[in-house]
Amino acid sequence: MPITVGQDAPEFEIPLAGGKEKFILSNCKGKHNAVLLFFPLAWTPVCTSELCAMRDSFQEYKDLDAHVVGISVDSPFALAKFKEENNYPFDMASDFNKDVSKAYDTLYEDLMGFKGVCKRSAFVINKEGKVVYAEVKEDAHDLPDFEKIKAALKSA
Repeated sequence: MPITVGQDAPEFEIPLAGGKEKFILSNCKGKHNAVLLFFPLAWTPVCTSELCAMRDSFQEYKDLDAHVVGISVDSPFALAKFKEENNYPFDMASDFNKDVSKAYDTLYEDLMGFKGVCKRSAFVINKEGKVVYAEVKEDAHDLPDFEKIKAALKSA
């Protein structure tokens, strides 16, 4: 079932890049807004462009008190290398088991022959744990609307 604005964000805990630590959504509650960026696969051109755009404007998100997390079904080890090679200053988290993608209704059944990869999606969760912005792209070539994400953070 699609995630909608106004509902409580589904809680989750998944491994961060490298696999030694975890991202737990509820750790943001009362402290930071959260920006969850689901993306299909590391090292693909559109995903790299999306995350590099986030990297290049990351200070704006920090100024809006956002904890940014990139999420894909890649392994935490692949994400660690992807993060390192692209100098991403934000967390990258592995939904290798696809539990979070299922909870947020962001899985493609089939994307170019790949079964069960993340749809490019963006969610803004406010400090109270409510979804204040939700965007799920059916076309993997479409980037999230970064201006709408920032507007949601400003009004969170």
